[in-house]
Amino acid sequence: MTSMQPHHHAHDEDGESVCRHAHDHRAHAAEALARAERVCRERGLRLTPIRAKALEALHADHRPVGAYDLADRISPAGGRRLAPISIYRALDFLVEQGFVHRLSSKNAYIACLHGHGADEVVAFLICEVCGGVDEDSSPAIRKAVAAIAETRQFAPAHQMVEIVGRCEHCRNAGS
Repeated sequence: MTSMQPHHHAHDEDGESVCRHAHDHRAHAAEALARAERVCRERGLRLTPIRAKALEALHADHRPVGAYDLADRISPAGGRRLAPISIYRALDFLVEQGFVHRLSSKNAYIACLHGHGADEVVAFLICEVCGGVDEDSSPAIRKAVAAIAETRQFAPAHQMVEIVGRCEHCRNAGS
């Protein structure tokens, strides 16, 4: 994972304006899906059809997706919607394996484009205008969070920071 990088404005195939969140997800989704399949094989785990569909659907969007919306997206067209318990079980597995993150502030999930370790501090920059999310990590943020936890004698289980604001694209668009 790279250290914090500036947010870049990009264009899609039709020349429409696309912010970096969407561009990064499009550019790295196939690689991240292949990594998930490889990691599951290496760990002796099954990427079941529901898990795989959930992961693919999350990689198809650069915005956090709620469990019920995800159920609608991956349920068979014209068929019965998948049971919420099936979706939550798939999401729990994907989060445990580090393929997906749960954003507490949104009560929603976003696919992880990076193969970082469970002990890494992850920062999420959540745009309040377009809803896009950038994920990143750096030694400085890891050190700052470790110092806070150590001062309070706190043993973190998950280390993530959610920062809400406006991405460069939305600021430049005057939104």
